[in-house]
Amino acid sequence: MRKFLIASHGKLASGMKSSLDILLGNSDNVTVIDAYLDNSRVEDKVDAFYETVGEDDQAILLSDLYGGSVNQVLFRYLSKPNTFLVAGVNLALVLELVACNDPLTQESLDEVIETSRVMLKQVIDDNKPVEQAEDDFF
Repeated sequence: MRKFLIASHGKLASGMKSSLDILLGNSDNVTVIDAYLDNSRVEDKVDAFYETVGEDDQAILLSDLYGGSVNQVLFRYLSKPNTFLVAGVNLALVLELVACNDPLTQESLDEVIETSRVMLKQVIDDNKPVEQAEDDFF
């Protein structure tokens, strides 16, 4: 079984879980850590998550910001078996990972990451008239 831990500064993680529940119906295999909202330690919450992870389970750790303090804590758990860590998550990535039932490999994770990058783009209204420069007006 795959178990997910989304961890973020503030409530981004619980917001993503809320979106997952709306879009996928149920995300019981997703645990969230909304870090730094109180005096609790992120490490204690990650340890509690790992108490639910069996030896045959895959643990997919997802953090909001590469190099951020939450990501630095999760990095320390990469030595655990069957553990993957992705930083800089977006909802497209989380949806793809949680919805997929196939076992995760390094290669398949790289593919999902690349697909989620494609979903990050500026949206342009092609029907909007092009603005003229002021110099073109005269």
